[in-house]
Amino acid sequence: MSALVHQERPAASGAPEGLLVLHHGRGADDHDLLSLGDVLDPEQRLHVVTPRAPLTLPGWPGYHWYVVPRVGYPDPETFAAARAKLTAFHDELWERTGIAPERTIFGGFSMGSVMSYTMGLSGDRPAPAGILAFAGFVPTVDGWQPDVAGRAEAGTRAFVAHGRNDQVMDVEFARRAQALLEAGGVDVEYHESDAAHHIDPAHVPDAVRWVADTLPRA
Repeated sequence: MSALVHQERPAASGAPEGLLVLHHGRGADDHDLLSLGDVLDPEQRLHVVTPRAPLTLPGWPGYHWYVVPRVGYPDPETFAAARAKLTAFHDELWERTGIAPERTIFGGFSMGSVMSYTMGLSGDRPAPAGILAFAGFVPTVDGWQPDVAGRAEAGTRAFVAHGRNDQVMDVEFARRAQALLEAGGVDVEYHESDAAHHIDPAHVPDAVRWVADTLPRA
């Protein structure tokens, strides 16, 4: 049984050409990005999965991946717990679906992008085909370091999109992520706009194309 509550949208043909795992943002749930899966995969070639974060916080709505003492620097204990649950979840998903990590994209919004970076850049984990990050950051946290060079060697790609008027996660986080990934040799497609803390519709067509390019027809 999976470690996390989740939603799934199977491929239309019943034989998926890849896996798209979308991690929701702070205070949302597993239903939040399910419709985004349909947008990013309009031909329904992929198996889309949206896990629910494991943490609830008193006084805060929805679900959370970790506690936020300061933006950019997750609480190590709750971050490690979420990472462990996602590790088990992704392993179970790959085994159950038979879809390999190299045919998988980890995507997300805000805190969900942080977890997508985390799982996609962890050197002790299988390398995914791609990381799709809307309004997020590569975390700085005790006990975890990104293996950017290893991901580049494995062929992992990245799509980074952020708004210059983001009042929650400053656009500088995205610029730092781009610089970190490119310095390590990762193929990065980077987009900025005047958006605030949301997925800018102007970035979506490019994201749709990027998903199709990253997981081309077998």
